[in-house]
Amino acid sequence: MKPAPFFVYTVLRLLAFLVPLAILWVFFPIFREFWWLAAIFAALIGTSISMLFLRRPLSEASAALAERRAARSPRQDDAAAEDAAVDDAEGDDRRS
Repeated sequence: MKPAPFFVYTVLRLLAFLVPLAILWVFFPIFREFWWLAAIFAALIGTSISMLFLRRPLSEASAALAERRAARSPRQDDAAAEDAAVDDAEGDDRRS
């Protein structure tokens, strides 16, 4: 069974944050005192890592979300019907 793409991407993003945070705390003692600074640097490093190396998992997660949304197409039909009704009502107001 293949894991869900969104779950894989989420785990990889968390690792991209937690691994640099652990490295900063272990190898740089100043960051133990200034934990908030370590969190900021880890967030910046994690964002950079995810932008560079996690494009394919992001694309797969986005595609899976798009497929799930497309499966809910009846709601789109309802929205189109509501839009048409509003347009008709506005047209009636303009004619009066």
